[in-house]
Amino acid sequence: MVTVLSGYRSQQLLSQQIRQSVANERDEAFSEAHGQDVVHLHPVLKELVQNEPGFYYLLQDNQQHSVTGTMRHLRPIQGWRWLSWTHRALPRDHQPVLGYGTVLQDGGYFFVGINATPLQSLRRDLWLTLAWNSVAFLLIGLGGGFMLSRLVLGKIETISLTARKIMRGDISRRLPLNGTGDEFDHLAGSLNAMLDRNETLIASVQQVSDDIAHDMRRPLARLGQHLDEAMAASHPEIRDASLLRVKADLQDALEIFSSLLRLAQIEAGDRIPDCQTYSVDQLFGTISDFYHAVAEDHEHSLVVSPPKPDVTIEGNRVLLIQMLSNLIENAINHSPPETKIVLSARLSKDVIIFVVTDTGPGIPFAERERVFEKMVRLDSSRTVPGTGLGLSMVRAIVRLHGGTIRLEDNNPGLRCEISLPTLNIYP
Repeated sequence: MVTVLSGYRSQQLLSQQIRQSVANERDEAFSEAHGQDVVHLHPVLKELVQNEPGFYYLLQDNQQHSVTGTMRHLRPIQGWRWLSWTHRALPRDHQPVLGYGTVLQDGGYFFVGINATPLQSLRRDLWLTLAWNSVAFLLIGLGGGFMLSRLVLGKIETISLTARKIMRGDISRRLPLNGTGDEFDHLAGSLNAMLDRNETLIASVQQVSDDIAHDMRRPLARLGQHLDEAMAASHPEIRDASLLRVKADLQDALEIFSSLLRLAQIEAGDRIPDCQTYSVDQLFGTISDFYHAVAEDHEHSLVVSPPKPDVTIEGNRVLLIQMLSNLIENAINHSPPETKIVLSARLSKDVIIFVVTDTGPGIPFAERERVFEKMVRLDSSRTVPGTGLGLSMVRAIVRLHGGTIRLEDNNPGLRCEISLPTLNIYP
């Protein structure tokens, strides 16, 4: 019963997230096209096919001929559709698709879908777990009915209470383990593993869909506005200026999209990609080469102090450099002229600590945790170019490497300390 109820609830939540993502994509396509017919949707869909690889698209005319998209011909059926046939996608990718089809005003047909593999896997895992659990419960019932004592009934009640809390929406709830190694502990471990996977899938789909749906809306809206201005302009200089703004808006949208995908990949990872050992002195040398001239252009001074003696650290070189670069760039971009920025590192008992300090305006204590969230920008920095993802990326990289990050006062300015565990240190 616990498996059925928790699995069914998880399927509902995951299905709702996928359907909401598809609905948002469909509504945005209609909004950008300013009409629900093949003529208006054709140019919009061509751009979506190039820039939205995570979705499946199909646009057919009133003769059921394919106009554009990434799928083969479909019968024009209005509403939600589950496509399990591998020949539907171009090229064949052997993935199920959940999407929505719309019969257009001119008789054409527009379909948008998304990869439904997580939902299919969740259903398969649920049935497999249910089957194995049913066999286990049958054996227990036939061979050990006399074991239904007060202790067993108490454990069952604990599982039931946990299941009810999960059904009420607390999907982070887990079954307690007694450490006895009995059947209930094995069952709780299996169910907890399934619930962990369900929560990860749900959170991943929800986060990516929410980030794309909300964070991309503003730059795309600006892009559409500037395109309208360019189309309406009669003077070449005005049109050229509008097109330049369109190009800048498109670059902003692509940068946000790329950063969101990169951040999602880092947050979903459970191991460091291309993990090797690197000299901290060499990492600091790279940072110094990159940012000394940039700091001088902004009338800042940058001091890079590698640890003495040098140490080597295990990790991904690109991610470690990006972690430090984001902190240096924040200090450069958000500080007034003549600010002193210092990058240093030191060894403690069981950690290596990277420290970035500046003498700028700092960050209020109440905002120091919120600035790590996606797309968060303080009022004082809204005029500075950026996506609001820099510190989110830093924290994701730190966590991937098993470390911690904290922000403190530098009196004046801000002090950022990143601690990586001693497991990654090779003196």
